[in-house]
Amino acid sequence: MKLLRLRLLVGITAATTALSWAGAKLWASLDTLPAVPGAAPVVLAAVAVILLATTISLRARLKAVRERQPGAKGVDPLLAARAVVLGQASALVSAVVTGIYAGAGIYLLGELDVSARKDQAVTAGLAVLAGAAVIAAALWLQHVCKLPENHDDPGGPAASHR
Repeated sequence: MKLLRLRLLVGITAATTALSWAGAKLWASLDTLPAVPGAAPVVLAAVAVILLATTISLRARLKAVRERQPGAKGVDPLLAARAVVLGQASALVSAVVTGIYAGAGIYLLGELDVSARKDQAVTAGLAVLAGAAVIAAALWLQHVCKLPENHDDPGGPAASHR
């Protein structure tokens, strides 16, 4: 499985931000700019919490197995792989969604004198922060589940990745 890079996620977010800002500007010129949903930051924060809880749980279990603690419960490799795929998918979607809300928020910064637009700008800002939390939690999950490279074993898992 290929690792997801922060550089890629930042690039996706930046491109989506530019497109979203241009789209918001166009929509506003037609007087049909849609509102930023109030549930957006809540949903993104919930995904971040789920990824964070999964990461902490897997990290503790892997650490217990590594330290050979009595009664340590191992981690099924398929479970870890599924968690990483969930994290990577969440990070990619979050990069797009974060860019959408960042672009809308940047446009809304020019209309802070309107009370409704100010509230939407705050909501967009909170969605961007929650989206960044999803990306951070997903990258940490990926890091926790990464197999260590074994340079001593020429036939081990690390040899197949060279």
